[in-house]
Amino acid sequence: MSDKLRKIDATSLPYRACAGQMVINADGLVWVGRRADSKQDAEGRGTWWQMPQGGIDKGEDPADAARRELFEETAIRSVEQIGEMPRWVVYDLPPNLLGVAWGGRYRGQKQRWFAYRFLGSDSEINIVPPPGLEAEFVEWRWAPVNELLDLIVPFKREVYREVIAEFAPLARPLGT
Repeated sequence: MSDKLRKIDATSLPYRACAGQMVINADGLVWVGRRADSKQDAEGRGTWWQMPQGGIDKGEDPADAARRELFEETAIRSVEQIGEMPRWVVYDLPPNLLGVAWGGRYRGQKQRWFAYRFLGSDSEINIVPPPGLEAEFVEWRWAPVNELLDLIVPFKREVYREVIAEFAPLARPLGT
């Protein structure tokens, strides 16, 4: 049987460690970016939006990884951490992306999520990556927290439900 036709046993693959960030502005809206459309991405083809997230390097603290990834994907530095999920959340890739996403090395992700209050101005945000890195996003916007589930790729919705349940009380305008 050819390698392309061989069924991949997902249980034999590890989860990729990842840090996710819910960035909330002064109006209580959440930063989302529309994913660059690449057939090699874990999301597959489509017009999905998501909050920033990215891999945790071996030995790296999840909180440090979250700030690093946030800067790499959005250039945002002006944040204050206002929340952290007390547990890891996990999702599995759908069968059509097993063996494709992340070079076939992972079955999905285990994610640690952080909430940040954005203290800067929108002019700080830049989704054009530095030389040598690929763009994660092709556009961005601020969205109400109640829109997030409709924007994310379907196989990540359960993770987003948990993140929203944890951080939604923080997604309110300053002063309320």
